[in-house]
Amino acid sequence: MVFFKGCPLRCRWCSNPESQSSAVQILWDGSKCSRCRRCTGLCPQGAVRYEEAPLAPGRIRIDHGLCTGCGICAEACPRQALSPAGRYYSVDEVVEQCLKDRAFYDESGGGVTLSGGEVLAQPEFAEALLAALGDAGVHRAIETSGLAPAAVFDRISSRTELILFDIKHHAPDRHREGTGVSQDLILTNFRTALGRAAIARIPVIPGYNDRLSDAAAFGELLRSLGAREVELLPFHQFGQNKYAMLGLDYGLEKTKALRPEDLEQYKTILEDHGLRVPR
Repeated sequence: MVFFKGCPLRCRWCSNPESQSSAVQILWDGSKCSRCRRCTGLCPQGAVRYEEAPLAPGRIRIDHGLCTGCGICAEACPRQALSPAGRYYSVDEVVEQCLKDRAFYDESGGGVTLSGGEVLAQPEFAEALLAALGDAGVHRAIETSGLAPAAVFDRISSRTELILFDIKHHAPDRHREGTGVSQDLILTNFRTALGRAAIARIPVIPGYNDRLSDAAAFGELLRSLGAREVELLPFHQFGQNKYAMLGLDYGLEKTKALRPEDLEQYKTILEDHGLRVPR
């Protein structure tokens, strides 16, 4: 998996909030911090400060609007409580890392998946990377929200062997409510994806699209578009701690994670619409 930073969507359940911004960001892990405050006097931009808390240990707060991601504070932290999220790579550097696992690809039939963030937000780099991996004989896949100009999506997706395409909601108004963007262009690109090797994926989020009526509406939408296979992604809380490390509020903090077995009826309804759902 190669994770790209930068995404035009703002999904309320995002498990990789550090990938939403394209900038290098500094994460703060309060469980490692000794509150020595050494970092607060080192930042050239004055982006690092200490906040007292009346009933709990204080915390380091990073002003991401001022932070340039230089990493001086992280380098000076004696307990590695500060760490950079993201760094700049050349295409050759990424390919070199990916080819270290060639033996595993050859044995499993797998390969390299570009994810994010949103890979389509860096189309020039993504296209060059996919071309280089193709020249090396590596299977290529992308995970995508599908939000990009149609010409960009066509160009990038044509260099893949598999497209894993997220469909967040079946209703336009609810899609915008949950992601901050329209789904019109996404569905246009989804039609293009279905002309290639593509699997639709639905992130099933409690209180957003988890009702059985949602499953039926998804089934109708996907079949009308020509989809044949859909994968369900049960809501999880693996990314919850990242919000705290970025100093961000997380609105789904108290939402219970879903288990695969919670979605059996959901799967059955999709299958009743003629869709194949892996179990």
